[in-house]
Amino acid sequence: MLDSSSSFRTSLSLPQQQIVDSPLNSKLFVSGPAGTGKTTAGVERMRHLLAQGVPGESILMLTPQRSLQEPYLDLLYSPERRAGGEVTPATIGGLARRMCDLFWPLAGEAAGFANPSQPPVFLTLETAQYYMAHLVRPLLDEGYFESVTINRNRLYSQIIDNLNKAAVIGFPHTDIGSKLDLSYFGDPAQRRVYQDAQDCANRFRQYCLDHNLLDFSLQLEVFANTLWKQDIVKDYLTRNYRHLIYDNVEEDGPRAHEIIAEWIADFQSALLIYDEDAGFRYFLGADVQTGWALRELCDEQIQLQESFVMSEDVANLSAGLVDEIVPGQTSNVEGQYSSDALTILKRIGSETDTPRYYPELLDAVVNEIQSLVRRPEYVEGSSNLVSPSQIVILTPYLSDALRFSITHRLETANIPWRSHRPSRSLKDEPASHALITLAALAHPHWNIHPPKFDVAYALMQSIDGLDLVRAQLLTDIVYRQRDLQLSTFDQIKPDVQERITFSVGNRYSTLRNWIEEYRTSDVLPLDHFLRKLFGEVLSQAGFGYHRNFDSVRVAASLVESVKKFRLALDLTGTLRENLLGLGKEYIQMLQDGVIAASYLEGWQNEDKDAVLIAPAHTFLMMNRPVTIQFWLDAGSSGWYERLSQPLTHPYVLSRGWQEGRQWTDADDVQYSKEAMARLVSGLLHRCRERVYLGISELGESGFEGRGELLRVFQKVL
Repeated sequence: MLDSSSSFRTSLSLPQQQIVDSPLNSKLFVSGPAGTGKTTAGVERMRHLLAQGVPGESILMLTPQRSLQEPYLDLLYSPERRAGGEVTPATIGGLARRMCDLFWPLAGEAAGFANPSQPPVFLTLETAQYYMAHLVRPLLDEGYFESVTINRNRLYSQIIDNLNKAAVIGFPHTDIGSKLDLSYFGDPAQRRVYQDAQDCANRFRQYCLDHNLLDFSLQLEVFANTLWKQDIVKDYLTRNYRHLIYDNVEEDGPRAHEIIAEWIADFQSALLIYDEDAGFRYFLGADVQTGWALRELCDEQIQLQESFVMSEDVANLSAGLVDEIVPGQTSNVEGQYSSDALTILKRIGSETDTPRYYPELLDAVVNEIQSLVRRPEYVEGSSNLVSPSQIVILTPYLSDALRFSITHRLETANIPWRSHRPSRSLKDEPASHALITLAALAHPHWNIHPPKFDVAYALMQSIDGLDLVRAQLLTDIVYRQRDLQLSTFDQIKPDVQERITFSVGNRYSTLRNWIEEYRTSDVLPLDHFLRKLFGEVLSQAGFGYHRNFDSVRVAASLVESVKKFRLALDLTGTLRENLLGLGKEYIQMLQDGVIAASYLEGWQNEDKDAVLIAPAHTFLMMNRPVTIQFWLDAGSSGWYERLSQPLTHPYVLSRGWQEGRQWTDADDVQYSKEAMARLVSGLLHRCRERVYLGISELGESGFEGRGELLRVFQKVL
């Protein structure tokens, strides 16, 4: 249990206090904009329940995404925690997986699996793409998706996304193609694409049933359609969980809301927290309407309005922008926001001289950040100094080139940084790419021959103090690509040794000797090999992963990814006769560009005092406020345009879309405006004091930006 902190409790507002102290048999629905203290009240409600003697194992804490659980986990893992039962943090998907695992004998037979007596194999997004590629790749050679010009990994992921939406929203997966086809108005050739996507989805689902594979969609469908309807499963859940805390209700899908609607009467107490003007996970099936309907099942509804984050000027700017994007959506705009906005909205560059080229804009951004984090005085209206962790750089999309350009400038200015792009393939991360290259060098029997540039880049990433020029020089001398051999540093000419430096040479020798010693020992599974390499060499002083927390985070995600891949293929018997060949199979999967699964390490703040660089939607799902935001490339259309997804559609495949209605350009414009309004409002509700608007005459792509967001800002100001 936890002791209730009276010193903290006095800082809660009266509505928050009412939520925390509500009776142990109450069911509350708490709503309000971001920043009004809803999650804080939820955390303190959990503290209160534990302090009142409620067993921790009887509390179920749900969120739509694991990253949103961090405030609750900080409490549960804090030193003040007394010994006792553990609160269960989960998502509906995670709960579905646990129930499928626990009640597999019941689920396997009822759901139609071919081998219910054999254990299930749970797939991640990455392993699901692996099996999808195994099925779809031969079909591509037969002419499937001929009119689609996207990368294969995106094609696989969009088919999987369709299956996930069917499960999250609650319609048969066999209806995916017909729903997309009925809504389409355009080139008839596209209709064949929907048929192909439906056929691939059907084949994948049947393959999963035949081989006891459960991807996210099948886990959720088995739980909702089969297990949840069984009395033994319901009795188990209602007996074990007596208290519910469900945060960010609006970001979950209709199927999750339906389960909670049926379940809520069996809880002794429930706290449902709803973020108004949100629903940022709509492209993953989030439904604000079905989430809002849960309020009718609660005893009391409490609305929080007072923001603990936004200043009055930021609130006025937010209201003005939203009213301009979607007229009539806000009712508290009094026409005074224009002058107030100028006090908290700053343009990068002088008032009369807008940077012409994008690199000039990035220079100005980093110079401004440097002045903010190093000036001794307080920021206007703030009681805290501006630390790097209170600054975020936001873009609609974070490309590799843009990320490198920003981080290089920040490193040159000695400003700590961290970045996060959840869907980015692990092969595109420098830290994981280096590890994979070293793994190929250590396993010559894989017959994977990394090119010289990859080896040079791996050495630069792995050895502290080694730049790319000297890394390429070193690689040209020591690496023989044909036979995968690395010669010793001693064999290099003395004058070249001095140019590379002996300190770098000693570290290279340490790494090379470790690889040579490993080659003569027993071969390990790839995840074991990576752990050993990281622990014995790369994490040590003098090597590149020693203090680079961003690289450490990527390395942890890579190891977890390899482990899950190995376990999934081992349990299915795939390559069972050559388990050690799974490492080569995994590398080949990465080279196909598989989209990374979401790993919790990426969302956690290892380096608290660092500038965050992230896409705008990723920052919103981190759900944390900052003092200052930089919005780059304000003229880009990426702030409001929906990504081109030829095989799926987040609005058509939703509960609220009318069956058979066609998607028109007018719908595209309307939904884009609403999405931009949500995005702008969500960002500003997480900004305490100031927004810097990054505008250059030519955007990142080299063209003049005239996007809708820029037009809205110009009109408001």
